[in-house]
Amino acid sequence: MRKKAAAAAAGGGGDVLREHWLVRDMFSFENVGFTRDVGNVKFLVCADCEAGPIGWHCLDDKDSFYVALERVAHE
Repeated sequence: MRKKAAAAAAGGGGDVLREHWLVRDMFSFENVGFTRDVGNVKFLVCADCEAGPIGWHCLDDKDSFYVALERVAHE
């Protein structure tokens, strides 16, 4: 993760994440927090350390939460 100033200086437009898990029930998460609305999207973050975003949720679809595979550890 980079701070906004560091990302802008590095010419970073962000990461392109193509693979996501689709989670249908927000209560499936054990320790995930949500950011404030950014347009029509809320981003998912780790509730312990606030690292993220680890995924996103479009407010138009109340039952779809996407978790980026590259942002979480899974077995």
